Amino acid sequence: MKQSYRTVYEGGQGVLVEKKSRFLADVRPVSSEEEALSFIEEIKKKYWDARHNCYAYTVGLNREYTRCSDDGEPSGTAGRPMLDVLLGEDLYNTAVVVTRYFGGVLLGTGGLVRAYSGAVQAGLKASKLITVIRGNLLRIDTDYTDLGKIQYLAGENGIAVVDTEYSDKVVMRILVSLEDEARIRKALTEATGGRAAVEAERETDFAVVDGTAVEVSQGCQAP
Repeated sequence: MKQSYRTVYEGGQGVLVEKKSRFLADVRPVSSEEEALSFIEEIKKKYWDARHNCYAYTVGLNREYTRCSDDGEPSGTAGRPMLDVLLGEDLYNTAVVVTRYFGGVLLGTGGLVRAYSGAVQAGLKASKLITVIRGNLLRIDTDYTDLGKIQYLAGENGIAVVDTEYSDKVVMRILVSLEDEARIRKALTEATGGRAAVEAERETDFAVVDGTAVEVSQGCQAP
């Protein structure tokens, strides 16, 4: 099972103009092939008057569903180059549709490949990409004496603090990767002399978005 993967948090649209042809690239995170196909149909209906709505998507952390379509463009000039961009960026659970409004000038095979690839790149640039980490939400029960040590440890290790509750004791919740969990637990024990109680509340996927740790689902979409 993958311990981390790159995906889209917020989809966006990129625009590329090549010899009067307009290429609109819509990007969206998806969690299933059904969701990807629904997205493609949505874009086709929105741009019903366009000559081509080419698409590519990769769904599943083992890329179980990876498809592309030239939608009437010469074979291999649209869908595959679009998919190659997604794979080259190592993105998962991501779909993209590039809509072309023909400008009256033929681009040729090489020109089409560059245009469709460039449109996807523009679409990704307009989107928010994140690295999702598989990990655990840990609860730390501690007293005020050791709080500073734990906060220092969290800062030094780039640990995402979800929340902190203050009463007669302190309860802190942190997100740690499965890969780092054993090391972090050991460091917490050593830093507090074993006084802090650490337990896993649940396994989860998370990412740092705009400096804030958020829990996400596969094929995430910002709330």
